[in-house]
Order: sequence, then C-alpha cells, then structure tokens
Amino acid sequence: MKIGVRVHDFGKSDSKTLAQQAKAIGFDGVQLVLNKAITGETGLPGTLNMEKAKSIQQDFYEEGIEIFMLGAYFNPVHSNKDLVDTNIRKFKEHLLYLNAFHGHFVGSETGSYNDDKWTYHPLNRTEEAYIEVKRIFSNLADYAKEVNANLALEGAFGHCMYEPKVLKRLVDEIDNGHVYYIVDIYNYLSISNYQSYKDIFEECLALFADKIVIFHLKDFIVTDGALKQCAIGKGILDYSYLLKRIKETNPNAYLIFEGSKPEDMQESLSFVKEVLNEGE
Repeated sequence: MKIGVRVHDFGKSDSKTLAQQAKAIGFDGVQLVLNKAITGETGLPGTLNMEKAKSIQQDFYEEGIEIFMLGAYFNPVHSNKDLVDTNIRKFKEHLLYLNAFHGHFVGSETGSYNDDKWTYHPLNRTEEAYIEVKRIFSNLADYAKEVNANLALEGAFGHCMYEPKVLKRLVDEIDNGHVYYIVDIYNYLSISNYQSYKDIFEECLALFADKIVIFHLKDFIVTDGALKQCAIGKGILDYSYLLKRIKETNPNAYLIFEGSKPEDMQESLSFVKEVLNEGE
C-alpha cells in the first residue's frame, strides 16, 4: 500500500523542498494544501493556473513523490456567505487543475455552524444543515464530472456529516461516479464514544465499501478528559487490527499521515510498514 503525508506538516516551503522532505522520510506521496504548504500561495481563486500546477507537479515527480490529493477543505455552512462563495470557486479551481497535478482527488470536510472553530454546534445535526451541505457538494460533484476530476469527502463528530451513515446518505444522493470517501477514524471520535472506535471503523468499511480512497492515519491518548493526538503507534488505536482490515477491504486506498510531527514521522512510518507486513 502507498503511504503519504499531509505535506504542510513539515511547515511551509517551496515545492521542491517539500518533495525532498517527504522522500527523505520514505513516503510515497503527499496530501497537498497549496496555501498551507507552499510559500507565496494564498489559495485564493484566480491564483492557480495550468503552468503553476505543472511546475509543482514536476518538482514532486522528480523526487518520485505522487500527489495523492489536493486539500481544498472549506466550511460550506460558514455564516460568511461571501467566504463560502470564494471557497467554492477555489475548490472548483482545484478540480479544474487536478489532472495537471497528476492528483487523484480534491478533498474537503463538511463544516460546522461554529464557523472557523469547526467544532460541534447543535445546528450541525439538523436536516437544515444536511440540505445546505448537500446543495453545495452536489454542485461541486457536477463540476467534478464536467472536468473529469474526483472529490473526496470526510466526516467528523463535530461536523455536519457527524457520523458515517449521514455521510453515506450525502454521497448516495450526490454521487455521479466522481464522489468518494476519506476515512479518518479519529475524526469520528469523542470522549463519549472513543472506546467504540472499532465498531465505528467497521461501520465505515461496511457503508462506504470500495469507495474509500484515503485513510488518514493518526493516533491518540486520553488526557484530562479529552482526546489528544499523539505519534502513530504511541496511542490507543490498535493498528494491527486497523491495517489488517484495510488490507482486506481497501488494499488500493492511500494511507496518509495527518497531523504528525516531523520528528515522529520516521519512527511512525517504520511502525506502520512493519504492521502492514505482519503475517507476510
């Protein structure tokens, strides 16, 4: 299986340096958020073009690093509707140039009525929220089909698509062959449900099936009554179980480290590769 990293976890730099950093650790590819990763990029609509996309892609290609996904995460239910419109244009621009990056997906989560906090709000769990998120991502799915690109959507406990079955409903209703899933088990967890993480993970596998294209890899501990992310292999998650199930059900999906600290990446990558090779 191919393993990648959210490349701005190295910090912001030029594309060649980022590619070299990913290669030095041993990753196969990256999740690229232009405005968070590459110096000088703002992420605003109108700043991306074919020449720039090809140049960035070439820098990664020369180091043997794939661009698995472009991150264009935005909050579709933000109270600032001008900002939402701007981010929709930005997302469409990423879809338009995805193939120039040799990328496979443009990804987003589904937002929160807490605006920039992206945390739980009672309105997130209403039909009103569902309808608004569906309206926006249905439009983006149509555009993805028009430009022959793919989008990937990710649920989270505090967001509008707060559990797997709600995200499943959304994708079922907007899918036109260009809509896929990202599974981040940590995102679905809270202090109230984390002990059931295997059940929630199995629900994702059952509901999303072969339309899961990316698994975000994280780990966590519980401290002071809250979940706290830690280095992969140092926390609660049973990676022997999780990776075994991924290999059984979605062996072609990309595994992407997200939120890892650079100083932990080498040890975590060795750990994941060792677990993946168990029993072979």
